Amino acid sequence: MTAPTPLTDLTARPAAPASGRRARTIAVTSGKGGVGKTFVSANLAAALARRGERVLVLDADLGLANLDVVLNLHPKITLHDVFTGKCELEEAILPAPGGFSVLLAGSGLVEYSRLTSDIREQLLAIIEKMKPRFDCILLDTGAGISDVVLFAVSLADEVLVVATPEPTSMTDAYATIKVLAMQQGRRIIKLLVNQVGRLGEGRTIRGQLQQVIDRYVSPLLTAPEGPLKLELVGEVPADTAVREAILKRQLLMESLPGCSAAKAIGLLADKLLA
Repeated sequence: MTAPTPLTDLTARPAAPASGRRARTIAVTSGKGGVGKTFVSANLAAALARRGERVLVLDADLGLANLDVVLNLHPKITLHDVFTGKCELEEAILPAPGGFSVLLAGSGLVEYSRLTSDIREQLLAIIEKMKPRFDCILLDTGAGISDVVLFAVSLADEVLVVATPEPTSMTDAYATIKVLAMQQGRRIIKLLVNQVGRLGEGRTIRGQLQQVIDRYVSPLLTAPEGPLKLELVGEVPADTAVREAILKRQLLMESLPGCSAAKAIGLLADKLLA
């Protein structure tokens, strides 16, 4: 690995590539771990696939990957093997339950705790190579605002931040949104509120976050992009079926598609496609 490049050089959004038919790329991220980000990524992919989309989920949490656990997959080849030249990219693309494809990362690999120019170039090249082959690419990033997470998010056309009603989750979601606005020029960020206790709680949380953003973040942003707006794209109710599916390592959209949480993720897919 080469020496790390400075954070400011690596987390700015790359220039747009040449035009052509290319996948819509959505980064699914969060300020805090444990909010259900990977669960949302996997089940959203299944919901989009049910609607006829060709979907790839790329596990961009390179050193602490757990998408394989959620999907009950036991890969022999991961992105680490692609990065190190042990296999070709096509060999690492696996079919997943739910009718979508996955590119899985490894776990416990300390070399991916910091963003290097090698990782940056290879991750960018992989995503660019995959864009003509899919309708939608979901980047399941790590949590927080490390350089690896921010660079992965920078590769996406859109950002979906997953938060819960817990105060710590809301605080960390605000911090993440602020960094994305300041460093990457994001002016529209999608918000999904998970584990809500009552209908409409997501709207309340979106309103609270937007109020803080309007007061403390938008005045710092430069024209012509304008103020930062949060777009609430869904709220997923707290549902015992979610824990049951996670413990069984099953997709909720496959095992219990009629439960309230699965229906909410289906509505999220509809909204994203609309």
